[in-house]
Amino acid sequence: MAGHSKWANIKRQKAVVDQKRGKEFTKLIREITVSAKQNPDKSQNPRLRLAIEKALSQNMGKQTIERAINKASGQLTDDQVEEIIYEGYGPGGCAIIVECLSDNRNRTVSEVRHAFNKHGGNLGTDGSVLFMFDHKGLIVVSSSIDEQTLFDIALDSGAEDITQDEDSWCIITTKDMLYQVSQQLSHNNLSIESAQLQWLAKNKTDVNPKDKESIEKLLDRLDDLDDVQAIFTNANL
Repeated sequence: MAGHSKWANIKRQKAVVDQKRGKEFTKLIREITVSAKQNPDKSQNPRLRLAIEKALSQNMGKQTIERAINKASGQLTDDQVEEIIYEGYGPGGCAIIVECLSDNRNRTVSEVRHAFNKHGGNLGTDGSVLFMFDHKGLIVVSSSIDEQTLFDIALDSGAEDITQDEDSWCIITTKDMLYQVSQQLSHNNLSIESAQLQWLAKNKTDVNPKDKESIEKLLDRLDDLDDVQAIFTNANL
């Protein structure tokens, strides 16, 4: 019986991993589809190129990627996916931005509102917190890279700022320069851990330990929603 129980635990663990992987793939596919609607030619669409590169880094098959692009170009018919940004407040009054890709706006807003309400927050109106953030490109590279080399290449490529965060360098760009700077880093053989658009808080807000725990639960709950692509907060966690 002990062996059976252990095997059952392993199966449950694998099921959780597979479920998370499936959700991640769903989010990546939606990002590719929405990006491709702007222009299905990745050579002329930086956002699509970044989405494809991220999908490939997660071992997504090329056929799956091509299907997502074809869906956007109308070669495959399916439910229409739209981009939606929700703004709200978490415990302690911290600001939260939730980026979604959805084929059913009513379902998505209901799920997002429920998550906020359940964990001591509330969904705000358009513009209620967006002004507290800057929409920027963020490129993360390993801190093992020579500092001077990184600064020279990044700044010459058009980066706005460079900061160090634990074991990584964070390179800030305008949203329009994200792909160009990341390409220059790659061409100079610098290993990029991630490159994506993010809402960066203009000022961080300190929170007490009790609110911090509730905020983290809220962020985890939002992240579990299939339609949620990314979450940003000004809470100093």
